[in-house]
Amino acid sequence: MKERDERDTPEVGECSFIDRQAVGGKPAHTESKEDKGTGSESTPRLQRPMPDLQLVRLDHAPALLAFERENRAYFAAVIPDRGDEFFAEFDARHAQLLASQTAGTDYFYLLVAEGGEVVGRVNLFKVADGSAELGYRIAQKAAGQGLATAVVRKVRELAATEYRLSRLRARVTLDNPASRKVLEHNGFVAGGSLTLNGKPARSYICELR
Repeated sequence: MKERDERDTPEVGECSFIDRQAVGGKPAHTESKEDKGTGSESTPRLQRPMPDLQLVRLDHAPALLAFERENRAYFAAVIPDRGDEFFAEFDARHAQLLASQTAGTDYFYLLVAEGGEVVGRVNLFKVADGSAELGYRIAQKAAGQGLATAVVRKVRELAATEYRLSRLRARVTLDNPASRKVLEHNGFVAGGSLTLNGKPARSYICELR
């Protein structure tokens, strides 16, 4: 995803939500991008212990690069591919993330499993005036277990308590009903329509206070 793609930002048709995460404990259907919203209406339960949620650090770089490489095709099935340049310049991009995080404009969280493997990432970016945009991606091997719903809930709490934010924003394409369910399970309310990645999409807002 270009530089701002690293932040899961929707610049140039990027999508904030790039996980075909389970709803009700079932993986997203191979109608995949469109399961017609048939998931359970109850909040999905996490089916295994929650990986450790860690702010990105310099030493995370090898595991994060492995995560992106392993899941490249999986993610590219939902959103535009990051491109070869992203991987060739990964170290420089990682340093830019750390600089943005130090500046307080963006916060990048990783889901780190036992052994140090990265199985997901959740970002708060464009942090300003008490609000931020939320984005995430979950590894293919970790999808379908309620992880997306659980980690969005955790980061939503951190946004309110750690960063004193009052509002979170998100954007998701209409052909990703599973991610829309993740938002709705976490108190996000649908707003206006827009176009994202050349597809019909919807904005979401979560008021934290």
